[in-house]
Amino acid sequence: MTPAFIGLGANLANPLLQLRQAVQALACLPDSRLLACSPLYQSSPMGPADQPDYLNAVVALETTLAPHALLDELQHIEQQQGRVRTGERWGPRSLDLDLLLHGQQVLQDARLTLPHYGLAQRAFVLLPLADLAPELVLPCGTPLAELVARCDTSGLHRLSLSLMLEESE
Repeated sequence: MTPAFIGLGANLANPLLQLRQAVQALACLPDSRLLACSPLYQSSPMGPADQPDYLNAVVALETTLAPHALLDELQHIEQQQGRVRTGERWGPRSLDLDLLLHGQQVLQDARLTLPHYGLAQRAFVLLPLADLAPELVLPCGTPLAELVARCDTSGLHRLSLSLMLEESE
């Protein structure tokens, strides 16, 4: 099994519900096991300012799926939850699932870049990732803690809400 980390984000169509449903779907991925979900964060949008704030989190899983097969599964979950790809970069969306890391694999092709191309600059990815794996060292040899120490956390707020649904819900 290979450890993998998935970034989750949403700012449309009841973002909290979108992220909770995504976590449920990730827990059902074939040949994979959901290990943990970070705390939830609220972040200012990266793109156009005339959109709602985002809710973000990171999940850790173990998988035997190859990176592209896992990417296909993530895109299928997005589509099942109403994600429409408009071509607008960093625009509002009902759900965004990003494959951040797949073990220590380094990959760059037309469909996928590993580690995720924006991982090192995005506080809304770095902080929840550090909540799950504070001792993580990226494939390039950089400790995650070093990136977290350098990142700008303005516009990012940790929330007390959980993405994990309780048995009674």
